[in-house]
Amino acid sequence: MKTLKPLAIFLFCFIAAVLLPLLFIPEPSGKSENYNLGKTVNLDNVTFQIGCYGGTLYTATSSDPKTFNLVMAHETSSTEAVGELFEGLTEVDLKTLKPRGALAESWEFKDNGLKWIFHLRKGVKWFDGKEFTADDVVFTYNQIYFNPKIPNSTKDMFLIDGKLPKVKKIDKYTVEFDLPEPFAPLLYSLSAPIFPKHVLEEAVKSGKFMETWTVSTPPEKLIGTGPYKLVKYVPGQYLVYERNRDYWKKDEAEKTLPYIDKKIKFILPDQNTQLLKFKAGELDFYGVRGDDFPELKSGEKKGNYTIYNLGPSLSADFICFNQKKEAIPDWKWKLFTNRKFRWAISHAVDRKGIILTVYNGLGYPVYSPVTPANKLYYDPDYPKFLYNLEKAKKLLEEIGLKDRNGDGWLETPDGHKVEFNLLTNSNNPSRVQIGAIIKYDLKKLGIDVHFQPLDFNNLVEKLLHTHDFDAVIIGLTGSIDPNGGRNVWMSSGQLHMWNPNQKKPATEWEAEIDRLFEEGARELDFKKRIEIYKKAYWIISYEQPLIYIAAPLVLEAARNRVKNFFPTVWGTYESERMFIRRLKG
Repeated sequence: MKTLKPLAIFLFCFIAAVLLPLLFIPEPSGKSENYNLGKTVNLDNVTFQIGCYGGTLYTATSSDPKTFNLVMAHETSSTEAVGELFEGLTEVDLKTLKPRGALAESWEFKDNGLKWIFHLRKGVKWFDGKEFTADDVVFTYNQIYFNPKIPNSTKDMFLIDGKLPKVKKIDKYTVEFDLPEPFAPLLYSLSAPIFPKHVLEEAVKSGKFMETWTVSTPPEKLIGTGPYKLVKYVPGQYLVYERNRDYWKKDEAEKTLPYIDKKIKFILPDQNTQLLKFKAGELDFYGVRGDDFPELKSGEKKGNYTIYNLGPSLSADFICFNQKKEAIPDWKWKLFTNRKFRWAISHAVDRKGIILTVYNGLGYPVYSPVTPANKLYYDPDYPKFLYNLEKAKKLLEEIGLKDRNGDGWLETPDGHKVEFNLLTNSNNPSRVQIGAIIKYDLKKLGIDVHFQPLDFNNLVEKLLHTHDFDAVIIGLTGSIDPNGGRNVWMSSGQLHMWNPNQKKPATEWEAEIDRLFEEGARELDFKKRIEIYKKAYWIISYEQPLIYIAAPLVLEAARNRVKNFFPTVWGTYESERMFIRRLKG
């Protein structure tokens, strides 16, 4: 990915993919309203300016969305494309990391936390002008998320010992959740998006919901309550969003948020192209790679942008071996399910070398599902598998892998050459580099790795649906509450990617993880919850079903024309308050 094409071809592709779309996307016609500009407001010790309407924000994404249906979406290319169109009953305050009201403005609980009553905001409108009510909430949970015919990750988050909450309407603006047992992460889980009953009920009743809101759906058919509407999608080029002028959030001057009129998100698979576009002033944000940092840092003042160091990433890329028995040859299944084989591979991953080579030294080695960014659940005493090829060789010998015919490659006791296909997404230069390094290092052990970068959506299809892979380098977004990762760590979870959707746990250690996650969901004592999940993470670190590699520093470059921009490792704080400062005249 980092190797540039010949100059003439590169320039042609850059002009076609980057500059031409700009010529055909007009600025909003409305004038900027500089009301109260200069006045400030303090929120949680963060000072915001009262902003002005107008302007266009230019961003980029590396892949086309796979679907516009958030219930069916598992990949960030889809969730990023339509995430701002929808909202949940709650949202997370990125300053305090605590849940707060969104479509629900308040709540109360009874019966020792088994009954929760939510009072909905009045006057909230769907994009088509219809009023948001309790019917939409009850429909979303009972007919979509908790529908046994619609497999989805949200349902996994609410299951406690196989039971789900009962959701019912009290009146037009009041909803009750009856829980089978106390459920500590309820308020975090209720950030799941709510959908319009009047738009989607027929699709659910006819059994066509899973084929609804595909990427071929006209954008005006996507009806949400969020701050932005999707108004145009040109595959392979860009997505265009416009401000929801009826949005329920207001600033302290009683002006409707958000401030920015339009957003344009370019689809740019090559990160080098994104970098060139940012340097040319055609993107407002850029996720800085380690290699880019020295040059971009030195050009901050001249380029009129700022680089923000947000600390280590919440997530780290990892290697996952397929342990689904029916999906791979039996000899590979025996190898991949052998803990010592995974330990050997983990010892063969030169994490510090990868950080120096791939991230320009700007990162941290990671051995567990928790990076140093998550201070509550990170523990430096989780099991570590330091780079040691001699240890790796010894472990491989212990499970009977030897070069039996002198050709330089290991063979299993029954004569199979030790080799596997390793996949990753081609639009992620760091993962492509990591794959090449791992291929080289495993060759030293006598393991033949066939490394193949693929289109991201093709990779997701293999990983989550067809299971047609041996091993993959991929990453997952972090969640604030551990229960948000329930669908990854529970053996029955859709994203339990080494062996998903198990009817019962395939191993004793997976059964113990299931038990701990169930216990953690029920435990209301916060300190006890932390210890329960730490036990689970210790087991995961020991078993190495996912071989974690490194957490890069999160470095975000932003144009200085974007005001009220307060980035965090979890996202942008109060993003609806961002505005574009325009020059007078």
